[in-house]
Amino acid sequence: MNQPLDEGPFFHGTKAVLREGELLTAGFPSNYRPEIVMNHIYFTALRDGAGLAAELVSGDGEPHVYAVEPTGDFENDPNVTDKKFPGNPTRSYRSSEPLRVLGEVTDWTRLTPEALQAWRERLAVLHAERAEIIN
Repeated sequence: MNQPLDEGPFFHGTKAVLREGELLTAGFPSNYRPEIVMNHIYFTALRDGAGLAAELVSGDGEPHVYAVEPTGDFENDPNVTDKKFPGNPTRSYRSSEPLRVLGEVTDWTRLTPEALQAWRERLAVLHAERAEIIN
């Protein structure tokens, strides 16, 4: 396990409406490969990174970003660190332990419709290529 580079604050993006004190857990389908049930819950130290994740989640609903705190150990997200990028430029992490919701944050940058479409097209290519997800 790589030593995480951050101590927080941390953020999680989703389309779910959450309340302060709720626990987010692993065991749900991947946002990028829905046929894979994830063994970890993912979060980032970048509020706009969490916003991007929230906007890319499939399904209906408005994107939300929540401040969260890990309730247990966490590690650098291997899907975007070292194996694919040196270090952890996205400041992304994962944990098999729950995240506690501290509250919603609203001061994150929304993508333009064009930028969001470009991201979706990139993800569609990765999905078609069956890009590996380290679970």
